[in-house]
Amino acid sequence: MTKLSLPLLLLLLCLVSFTTGEIKKLKISSDPRAMILFERFGFTHTGQAAISVSSVSVISTLATPDPSRLGFFLLSEEALIQVLLELQQNPTFCVLDSKFINSLFNFRDLSPPPNSSFNRSYPVTSPNEYSLFFANCAPESKVSMDVRTELYNLDNQVKDYLSAGLTQLPTLYFLFSFVYIGFLGLWLSVCIRNKKSVHRIHMLMAALVVMKALNLIFAAEDKHYVKVTGTAHGWDVLFYIFQSIRVVLLFTVIVLIGTGWSFLKPFLQEREKKVLMIVIPLQVLANVASVVIGETGPFIRDWVTWNQVFLIVDIICCCAIIFPIVWSIRSLRETSKTDGKAARNLSKLTLFRQFYIVVIGYLYFTRIVVFALRTIAAYKYQWVANAAEEIASLAFYMVMFYMFRPEEKNEYFVLDEEEEEAAEMALRDEEFEL
Repeated sequence: MTKLSLPLLLLLLCLVSFTTGEIKKLKISSDPRAMILFERFGFTHTGQAAISVSSVSVISTLATPDPSRLGFFLLSEEALIQVLLELQQNPTFCVLDSKFINSLFNFRDLSPPPNSSFNRSYPVTSPNEYSLFFANCAPESKVSMDVRTELYNLDNQVKDYLSAGLTQLPTLYFLFSFVYIGFLGLWLSVCIRNKKSVHRIHMLMAALVVMKALNLIFAAEDKHYVKVTGTAHGWDVLFYIFQSIRVVLLFTVIVLIGTGWSFLKPFLQEREKKVLMIVIPLQVLANVASVVIGETGPFIRDWVTWNQVFLIVDIICCCAIIFPIVWSIRSLRETSKTDGKAARNLSKLTLFRQFYIVVIGYLYFTRIVVFALRTIAAYKYQWVANAAEEIASLAFYMVMFYMFRPEEKNEYFVLDEEEEEAAEMALRDEEFEL
């Protein structure tokens, strides 16, 4: 990593929101980067940072590196800006010399070879959100080492491995999982009461609620075990599996509803099939990127690339699922001019237009507003962004399911001959522009 890229890395840290708390065991091999970001963690006044390094070796093409030029430190959110300014003013400045960092140790503190190891726990007495960095200010050098990090807060002498702003997540996810279980029961009762109006899409919608509930249960278990033990004990695997299924199914349901599949027509057109063929593989790729981002961390060299992949793919998918809704609205407008069923078509147009607005609102809130909340919220209240995302998702599910519920008098099937003339005038006057 060049000196020029150091300010870029710190700037990225300002913009990207992530917090980890698991016990990490990492292997660094011949890494030439001048700075490696390991974790970001919110500490209370009882915080502890335990760092263990072993099998350390430094190879340089120049003279033997000064061991005091390589070391670990903590950097608070406020001090981050000050260090960034120092690096901008002096590109050759070594961050280990900054007065704004909380230095932990440098390689001068290592035990003699061949062990070359160090192990110590540091109390964090000033509550704040800190980032754990390794800095290499020795020019033309590569570092290899095994690193074990353990960041936690003590709650009545019990270790809590979740960041101060995320310790509420297990309870939050459990509560929402129960809400979705109740929602599933309500949806099934509606389907049973209206058996004659149930279509295949309604079964897919029920499956979506099942996946969402399971996803939240496994997310709660994952966070609970991380909170208590520092490791997920395999619950993260189940979480990522069901998250992948749930996200793919959500986008599929939105696309199918947008096309009117099983409501308006029993089959998909070629262009609608192409949308699904694009969205589903891209969502699989996005889920792979999500796993890499979640299970590794910023210490891997391609972490920024995986973040960019996830962002780009997610934007493409969000745009792609809008097209079927637009096509359906245009198709209904064209049909209304020839089939003589103005009232029915006006109801369908209104319904699809409302669905279009709901989908846009959901995507905007969960992608932009939630990101803004994570960025601006104090570290102690990071859970608020997660709560807002779950509330928005629940509201979206409820509105979407209500709009397309199986009911004989659903807007899809409304026939009111008395309002036919009024509907024809409305269709002529109202331009359903997007």
